[in-house]
Amino acid sequence: MLNLSKKILVAIDGSPQSDKAAEEAVRLAVASGTRFRSKIYAIIVLPGTRAPSFTDFMPSPPPTERPGWEEQRKRIFYVVEKVAAETGVALENVVVYGDAAEEILAFAEQEEISVIVIGSSGAGRVKRALLGSVSTKVALHARCSVYIVR
Repeated sequence: MLNLSKKILVAIDGSPQSDKAAEEAVRLAVASGTRFRSKIYAIIVLPGTRAPSFTDFMPSPPPTERPGWEEQRKRIFYVVEKVAAETGVALENVVVYGDAAEEILAFAEQEEISVIVIGSSGAGRVKRALLGSVSTKVALHARCSVYIVR
């Protein structure tokens, strides 16, 4: 039987582009209808690792354990939580550490995500050519559909 419910991964970071991506992810979930329940995973990738490495002399705590993290988390996830709640779409927030593109791709494969929704970087041609963008890397290497929101 054809499964029309989708697992949608939306990459967020609190930027206006990621807020637009969150809204589009919810629209995609709602478009599947009430009969086919879709679920959204909102993922934020923080730099570094969760645990200090052996080479750290004075390791600092990860961002999620620093003062003010809860306020920052609320601000970052605000749009996706608000829009998902208003429409009744299932939402799971995920916080991971590492390289943004690699972690998004790994999570998508692990959870068998149907579509990744990600905001465009907004970086200029030169910067994108030198550093690359997360959205470009995800689009080139994902095994599922990728929806880039401008």
